[in-house]
Amino acid sequence: MPFSDLAPSLSATLAEPRSLALFAAAYALGSVSGSLVLGKLRGVDIRTQGSGNAGGTNALRTQGARFALGVVAIDIGKGALAAWPALRYAPLGDGLSVTAHGYLAAFAAVLGHVWPLWHGFRGGKGVATLVGGLLVLWPFVTPALLLVWGATIALSGYVGLASVIAALSLPLLAWYSDADAPRLWFCVAAAALVLFTHRGNLARLRAGTESRFSRARLLHRWRRG
Repeated sequence: MPFSDLAPSLSATLAEPRSLALFAAAYALGSVSGSLVLGKLRGVDIRTQGSGNAGGTNALRTQGARFALGVVAIDIGKGALAAWPALRYAPLGDGLSVTAHGYLAAFAAVLGHVWPLWHGFRGGKGVATLVGGLLVLWPFVTPALLLVWGATIALSGYVGLASVIAALSLPLLAWYSDADAPRLWFCVAAAALVLFTHRGNLARLRAGTESRFSRARLLHRWRRG
């Protein structure tokens, strides 16, 4: 769907109170940061520790595996919970389709995670919440993304790089599978957002100062062995 055709439908959708309520609820839900909620229970703010990012990787580095697992579960869950009501309760009419509502709600949740309303607009990088939305909207792509992500970590040890490459593969997978317009636009926007939120990681990679998980570099360990 060309943007010239998309814009009128989007305008009609944003004029619909139910649609606005679904997107606002998705953003509010996305603003519930797993690391900050669990950190508050522990009496820590991980934005003051490690890389300063309120995401799963920094949670793992600073608080340990159990804490990080809880963070990732919350962040994936809220992405899924944002998409499902949009599919269930999207209005039918002259605006965007039900599927498009689902993708817009999922993207709103990712935006909430990156710029959380409840936490001073300082959040994480959105990858886990993006995965949660995809589990509802396009579940069959998740194994491919995990494969790309895991292979990049195994080869490089860089989690940020793995997230960027996995996100950039989304539009390619959508194009290759002849995805409809809502899915394709969502994948392009999601890839652009993940690239933006990882700009610091990419700058450190260029400077040679990016931290890596050496234990995850399976190929490197195999060669040394």
